[in-house]
Amino acid sequence: MEETILKILCEICGAEDGELEPDMRLFDEGLLDSFAVVQLLVALEEQLGVALDIEALTRDDIATPALIAERVRQAK
Repeated sequence: MEETILKILCEICGAEDGELEPDMRLFDEGLLDSFAVVQLLVALEEQLGVALDIEALTRDDIATPALIAERVRQAK
């Protein structure tokens, strides 16, 4: 699942495979913004079948790929 999340993030952020690390602070690095978060949530639902509630998430909840993976695990 972590690999899928990293692949989704690479596509959204325009990053190369292997460029993103699990603990990389996506907002701090300028890789995620509000539009990208919506894209991420749509992709997570389409590819992993997990719907995360955008209203219940904070930036800190999804600040890194590792935290995103944890939220997805909790939602399953």
